[in-house]
Amino acid sequence: MLGEDLKTVPERQAAPSEGYGGDVSPEDAWAILKETPDAVLVDCRTQPEWVFVGVPDLRSLSKETLFIPWQVFPAMQVNSEFVNQVKAGGAREEAPVLVICRSGNRSQAAAKKLTAAGFGRAYNVADGFEGGHDENRHRGQNSGWKAGGLPWMQD
Repeated sequence: MLGEDLKTVPERQAAPSEGYGGDVSPEDAWAILKETPDAVLVDCRTQPEWVFVGVPDLRSLSKETLFIPWQVFPAMQVNSEFVNQVKAGGAREEAPVLVICRSGNRSQAAAKKLTAAGFGRAYNVADGFEGGHDENRHRGQNSGWKAGGLPWMQD
C-alpha cells in the first residue's frame, strides 16, 4: 500500500494545503503510523473529549498517542505551550506528526502552528476522530477515525 520511500509517504497521501503538510485520511494516518517508526499521533482535543468520547488506540502498533490539547478546557483558549508539549512528548521536527481532533478543524490549526515552529511534516487527520454530523446530527457514524473502524478505546 505504501511506497518504499517512507519519507515521501505523507506527501503523496496528503491533500494539498497551505501552511502545513496537508490533510490525510484516518486510514492513511494509520498506515503512516504503522509503516513509519518515528511517526507520532497527537490528539489535540480536550480532556473531557478523551474521557467521554474515546481515544485512538495505537497499542497494536506498539505506540502511544500524545494527548496534548490545542485549546484548554473550559475557557478554550489556545494552549500557548502546545508546540513545547509536542516536542517534550518526543515528536521530532523531521518526522511525520499527525494531528487529530474531533472533526479536523482544531487539528488543522495545530498542524499549521507545528509547521511554523519547524515541523516540516505536520499533517491534519481529515474528519478527525468523529467526523461530521449524520442526518440525526450525531457524529462518529459517517466519517473519521471511529467510523473508519480504526482501533479506539474508551475508559
